[in-house]
Amino acid sequence: MKIESLSIDFTDEQKRYLEGFTTGLQISRVGRGLSGAAAGKTSSEPTGPDAAHIKAQDKTVASGKKLADQEKFKREEHPFDAYPRLKEQARTNAPPSPADNFRWRYYGLFYVAPAQDSYMCRLRIPNGILKHWQFSGLADLIEPLCGPFCHVTTRANLQVREIPPKNAVALIEGIQDLGLCSRGSGADNIRNVTGTPTAGIDPQELLDTREYAREWHYHILNDRSLTGLPRKFNVAFDGAGRIAVLEDTNDIAFAAVEVRDGFGVQPGIWFRLGIGGITGHKDFARETGIIVKPADATKVADAIVRVFIDHGDRTNRLKARLKYVIDGMGMEKFLDLVEEKLGHAFTRVPPEALAPRPAFDRMAHIGVVKQKQAGLNWIGIALPLGKATCEQMRGLAKIAQDLGDGDIRLTVWQNLLIPGVRDDNVEPAIAAIKKIGLAVEASQIRAGLIACTGNAGCKFAASDTKRHAAAIGDWCEPRVELDTPLNIHLTGCHHSCAQHYISDIGLIAAKVPVGEEDDTVEGYHLFAGGGFGPNADVGQEVYHDLKAEDAPKTVEKLLKAYLAHRASPDETFLTFARRHDGETLRKLAEASK
Repeated sequence: MKIESLSIDFTDEQKRYLEGFTTGLQISRVGRGLSGAAAGKTSSEPTGPDAAHIKAQDKTVASGKKLADQEKFKREEHPFDAYPRLKEQARTNAPPSPADNFRWRYYGLFYVAPAQDSYMCRLRIPNGILKHWQFSGLADLIEPLCGPFCHVTTRANLQVREIPPKNAVALIEGIQDLGLCSRGSGADNIRNVTGTPTAGIDPQELLDTREYAREWHYHILNDRSLTGLPRKFNVAFDGAGRIAVLEDTNDIAFAAVEVRDGFGVQPGIWFRLGIGGITGHKDFARETGIIVKPADATKVADAIVRVFIDHGDRTNRLKARLKYVIDGMGMEKFLDLVEEKLGHAFTRVPPEALAPRPAFDRMAHIGVVKQKQAGLNWIGIALPLGKATCEQMRGLAKIAQDLGDGDIRLTVWQNLLIPGVRDDNVEPAIAAIKKIGLAVEASQIRAGLIACTGNAGCKFAASDTKRHAAAIGDWCEPRVELDTPLNIHLTGCHHSCAQHYISDIGLIAAKVPVGEEDDTVEGYHLFAGGGFGPNADVGQEVYHDLKAEDAPKTVEKLLKAYLAHRASPDETFLTFARRHDGETLRKLAEASK
């Protein structure tokens, strides 16, 4: 008997449902060790670049624990093996399934629904430095493919937004055509490598970080075994320049230090090693007493990451960071495991072996600053909350090419520098910058005003942080005249991309209850007294459930209370805030006029 085959055309929605259903069945089988791949690996040792990750997953399942969904996604199909499906989704302009939404982050693509029915793409720019032609080329690339603008991020990186699924592949391949990449900039990978933005041109730096950030960057890109970590991972190199890198907020912090003679080690410039920073979880990178030769930084970072691969939590995403591995086993045991990976002991010195580091300048990322090279300057340009239009990008690239040394340098303060500007080109450069609608000066309030993407473009955010940050700046700038540096950071969720805890004034988004029903409005919890570097500490809560519409006036009152009650004209807001508890700060603010 002949059975006629049926031809059924499914809608796009039905196809995505079936894809998700099938993927769910496959993942369920993997989680129970029932898939062919998983079953085969139970009787033999895993091999290949993913072996360490598979072993860690197997150990988790064998202990009776359940893998997090993201671990199942990775195990069912490695994201770098799924590129043909990404291309097919682009061909049909189809949004990704939940599993693929996670996988495509390995290519730097984040589908941000329900905030927007589009992708965001994050690049990788080691040490935050790119060429003028790359910056202008990026503008030419993104203008027809997505939103005609870019954002500078708090990792001295670039993000572009409003990318329809049909344009996703063209975008990431076009980025590669420019000699840039987005690979591994999201999900469970080592994120963009930050370094001193004035590396090689800073009069006070101890070390030029560029070669070390670059080496680590390419080490990551060319070793697949360093992808698919238990969670994201951040590494920073600080050369002790004038602009802070916030290295102590990273999982690994390499900070250049001068080691004095007489302590049993070669005197000179080393990296001081800090590990376990994650300020969104109220922890800075911890001092280890270890110093690392700069040439060995990549080897040391590699060993630390591999211990994290072996022991990181694969079940609870909230606890799957390096900090919690160290908390669980203790610092010394963790460092013992790293030494085993390295094959030799660390070099340790007492604190007195290290000379004091040069102080950073909280305003050196804005305006004209002399370089170490005679007759040359860098110009720090104030971007409004990190945003530059395509037209401005091309204009900045032209200024860098004609009047600077051709580089564009990004900072963690959501702005950029044009270096290598000769003394006689400073005024023409400033005029050209103003002509494209940007500025080289900013008030103390504007210079330190930082905001994450917010709910206009991120599904996790509870408030529109960029809009509310702009409102705070617009309200406070004409009403409060500050004479000391100040940082105000707004972050949209617990991921704390804008690092609210380490700011003079930090706001984290919250849904604030109103009325007698379950209604809520956008708002914040406000903290004060956070700091970084030598002043590292987590701010204390001053206001809970502050409505967003009230935030500008509240910040104004808090700043006026500081000006009225500081111990002396030299007392910083940070010192003032730390002299009082949260309740006292709130009372002083409410009493201010």
